Amino acid sequence: MIKTQNLTMHYGPVRALDRVSFEVKQGEIVGLLGPNGAGKSTTMKILTTYLHPTSGTATVGGMDVLENPLGVRKIIGYLPEVLPLYMDMEVRSYLNFVARSRGLSGTKLRERTDVVLEECGLRPMYRRVIRELSKGFRQRTALAQALIHDPEIIILDEPTSGLDPHQIIEIRQLIRQLAAGKTVILSTHILQEVEATADRIVIINRGRIVGDGTIQELRTRAKKHERAEVSVKGERNEIERLLSGLEGTRRVEFLGEDDGFVTFRLLGKLGSEQWREIGKLAKLKSWELRELTERPLSLEETFLSLTEPEAAAKSSEKGEA
Repeated sequence: MIKTQNLTMHYGPVRALDRVSFEVKQGEIVGLLGPNGAGKSTTMKILTTYLHPTSGTATVGGMDVLENPLGVRKIIGYLPEVLPLYMDMEVRSYLNFVARSRGLSGTKLRERTDVVLEECGLRPMYRRVIRELSKGFRQRTALAQALIHDPEIIILDEPTSGLDPHQIIEIRQLIRQLAAGKTVILSTHILQEVEATADRIVIINRGRIVGDGTIQELRTRAKKHERAEVSVKGERNEIERLLSGLEGTRRVEFLGEDDGFVTFRLLGKLGSEQWREIGKLAKLKSWELRELTERPLSLEETFLSLTEPEAAAKSSEKGEA
């Protein structure tokens, strides 16, 4: 449904995008993740025909964004980071205006208005002036305008920007509900955002794609060693000595002691399955275990490893010291 090939964008001497290529399949929810200034909004603006790329191509619904911009606009619903709202209009007047601009009228207009009011939870606000709405309901109104014409593809740029935690959860749930049967691409710099909503993640940093896959695929790519944690009852130095002697173990880190249980993190060679080795040792020594678990990379650690490998290495070294 969406495909970019070698998409490049210059703002004067600044290269905002550098040969960006990725695809979004029908029915997918894809998160475009990256730090501020990474090139996310520029990518969104090209896909929605607001900007012309310096070079490269982008197609949406099989249509080239440069050759058929009107055709692209007909099949997309766009929620930009800066909400496209007219503050002095009532919600009903605003949605009616957007729907008519999209070519809806008569029965179809009424049907779609009823649908988006219900889907976005806006019915109690239907007669309210937009400037009187809370930030969460303004976000819902802006989302409703993106859905009013029942688009095939929904493009969301920082959809939860500036919302409080309760409003963020509401919008996330709403996006998941609305995505049924549609293709969604959303940009964000918030890690929890893509973890909660996206099927796949495309990570962009300094204008380049540095990661593309599911969370598990990205974790596997970013992983530099196996990690396991164990909490066992006994004398710290003896247990640490035995854990350090396990095959494949590179480092043992003491995490703390509580009620006679000492907790360690083990870092091992990739494929060494540290938790299995620890389990065998615990059985051999008849240790009383409170916890034994494999610790995969968090999304934050994965993101840092792919976008700032030097910083990730330093952070890992400090944690392992």
